[in-house]
Amino acid sequence: MEYTLLSTLYYQDRERYETVYQKRFHSDYAVHLDFEVNGNPAFFLQTPELYAMLTDILRMNQEVSKLVSILPAKAIFQFTRRCLIDEIVLTNSIEGVRSTRKEISAILDELEERSRGKRFYGLVKKYTMLQTTDELPLESCADIRAIYDELVLPEIRAEDQTNVPDGKWFRKELVSILSPSQKEIHKGLYPEAKIIHAMEQALAFLHDKSCDILFRLSIFHYLLEYIHPFYDGNGRLGRFICSYLLSRELEPVTGYRLSYTVKENIREYNQAFSNCNEPRNRGDLTPFAIMFLRIIQESVFKLRDSLEDGNTKWNYYTDIIKSSGLIGEGDPFRVYPLYDLLVQATLFSENGIQTKIIMDVLDISRGTLTAKLEKIPSGLLVKQKIANTNYYSLDLKALDEWQKPQ
Repeated sequence: MEYTLLSTLYYQDRERYETVYQKRFHSDYAVHLDFEVNGNPAFFLQTPELYAMLTDILRMNQEVSKLVSILPAKAIFQFTRRCLIDEIVLTNSIEGVRSTRKEISAILDELEERSRGKRFYGLVKKYTMLQTTDELPLESCADIRAIYDELVLPEIRAEDQTNVPDGKWFRKELVSILSPSQKEIHKGLYPEAKIIHAMEQALAFLHDKSCDILFRLSIFHYLLEYIHPFYDGNGRLGRFICSYLLSRELEPVTGYRLSYTVKENIREYNQAFSNCNEPRNRGDLTPFAIMFLRIIQESVFKLRDSLEDGNTKWNYYTDIIKSSGLIGEGDPFRVYPLYDLLVQATLFSENGIQTKIIMDVLDISRGTLTAKLEKIPSGLLVKQKIANTNYYSLDLKALDEWQKPQ
């Protein structure tokens, strides 16, 4: 059943509007926040729909975990890296910031060299921590500012010095959010003392364990955007924090699917903010919680589908290699492990697999690798050079048509 906005009821039936508001606000399902939205006490309902989505998400996450355990570790590593690149490019794109897959991939390759001068270095470095057990402090305004400084501040400083935070932790001046037609659609909180107080309230709710974490991170995402603590970069900050929290609650790779799904549902995403910002909605944040749980649900479902598809194709193509005569009777040159790596790279990686990684995984020398690569028909092997590095993969269409010699 569709959840009716209070702001819609206001224009339809003023008396019913008040009745429904009171019923919702005083419902046993209501979660009340120590936070005000346009002067109204904020709350949301833990509706049956929300719990149904939560159950679906957790069930689907178990399926994702099973697939992660079945697939080769290198395939998961390559898939995760590809998703990470997607996430960073798309979280930038949502805010109108252009970045390329090649640009982000290059930073990933050079992280160990501490290439701090490169654009988006901090953003990429922060997102890679989702694959680790490193904890992200989210206790105070100082913590939020520290994340912001590493995540986006260098790019914001380079783009427009006037957007650099100028208060103790956040901004000192007013800021408005404008529509594409330059119409004001929201004003961030002001002055900074009010921002600090509201952020402390939002963080307190984020840590309230009486409410499920997926509900809390959804509502916190709204609160952060409502507060709008910085002149620029708020959206990227909010989505990163949600990605981090998702990576800790669900399979880590889930944290790299959020912006992809947000981008696909950008109209609904923006509309949910507008709906809850509407004063006549009287602080009811349920519509945003429903929208954001749907985003998470879709992210996990599509992640499961992608991994399932990859697993099916991996088994299919490795079976072709085993049965087609490509490796010879008994695999005398022990070339099957190389074929397997190349299939994985083709299905799960961004550009293929690097020479050095093949050598490390198979524990062979460069000369041995060259000899094994020569055993692969030229019509199947794909080699491309990016910068100074060779990447290898297979032409799966050609492999699909490969016939065992008669």
